[in-house]
Amino acid sequence: MASVKSATDVTQFLVSQHERIKSLFEETLNASGKEREKSFIELRRLLAVHEAAEEEIVHPRAKRKIADGDKVVAARLEEENEAKKVLTELEKLDVDSEEFTDKLTKLRDAVVDHAEHEEHEEFSKLEEELDQDELKRMGRAAELAEAIAPTRPHAGVESQISNLMAGPFAAMIDRARDAILGKG
Repeated sequence: MASVKSATDVTQFLVSQHERIKSLFEETLNASGKEREKSFIELRRLLAVHEAAEEEIVHPRAKRKIADGDKVVAARLEEENEAKKVLTELEKLDVDSEEFTDKLTKLRDAVVDHAEHEEHEEFSKLEEELDQDELKRMGRAAELAEAIAPTRPHAGVESQISNLMAGPFAAMIDRARDAILGKG
């Protein structure tokens, strides 16, 4: 994870994570056994903290600053919530099962599509509307949000208020669960 003192703007930070997420999907799909499980745990964690940062920092600003912001953000939140549900289902499956592979492949396709929509419909518009200092402040805020975000998906917790209210408690439970299970 990037340092909190980073001067990276929020869109650069999140786009670089989109690239890492794509790589982790391929890594997970091409692995098996313990390596697949390890890669999936890293993917799940990155997706969870990444979406929390977007939901807390980026989406609220996009709603206010870009044309049709409410509509754009509503579509992204719906996609994110669906992805959280699929991730929760995947956690219950044997990583080497055909069902896991099929669901993960479909999730990868949906997440890649989602990321492209964010980059073109949300991030690029924020870059047009906000100055570089504001984008950098949002980048630092996104990094901080990720540092305290839940490490697992929580469907139904996708608004800024929900994340701020439930996020710290969910993060504490997730991190304890990860430590106990040795999966974090």
